[in-house]
Amino acid sequence: MKINGNEIRPGNVIEHQGSLWVAVKCNAVKPGKGGAFNQVELKNVIDGTKLNERFRAAETVEKVRLEQKDFTFLYQQGEALVFMDTESYEQLELQRDFVGDRAAFLQDGMTVTVELHEEKPLGISLPDQVTVTIAEADPAIKGQTVTSSYKPAILENGIRILVPPFVQAGERIIVDTNELTYIRRVSEKG
Repeated sequence: MKINGNEIRPGNVIEHQGSLWVAVKCNAVKPGKGGAFNQVELKNVIDGTKLNERFRAAETVEKVRLEQKDFTFLYQQGEALVFMDTESYEQLELQRDFVGDRAAFLQDGMTVTVELHEEKPLGISLPDQVTVTIAEADPAIKGQTVTSSYKPAILENGIRILVPPFVQAGERIIVDTNELTYIRRVSEKG
């Protein structure tokens, strides 16, 4: 779909210079002399390189629509992560590097959203929150209740996060997968 250069917004994926780019920042500039333009910071979706471009209102660019499909995580085989399309039951294999650090939060049967362009995966979204068990946590130090201090803990998947002093090893907690931060304890009630 063609759009004018001044209609590019953050989050839009456009085709530019023979590659796919996502708009990170957009700034509409209206100089005193000359025509208005849109100063756009672009990030290449394939290799992550950045580019600053000016798009005039008269210029047109191709806005790309990414297909979003739900996949279920099945298992890890070496460095490959295997997912299954929830509709067609076809399997998709992605490298662990493609998912990044958040791959540690993948659990059997977890539903993730994969962004595809012409059947090629470009991005993956995990659930915002996951429940994990704390493998190790330092004991709380008495008298440290004046300030809201956090202590380091290691999760069952090997990720280190900071947790409140009352959280102990073996407890199940909910973690934000985007920020890698503690949200709350899981209540033991059914």
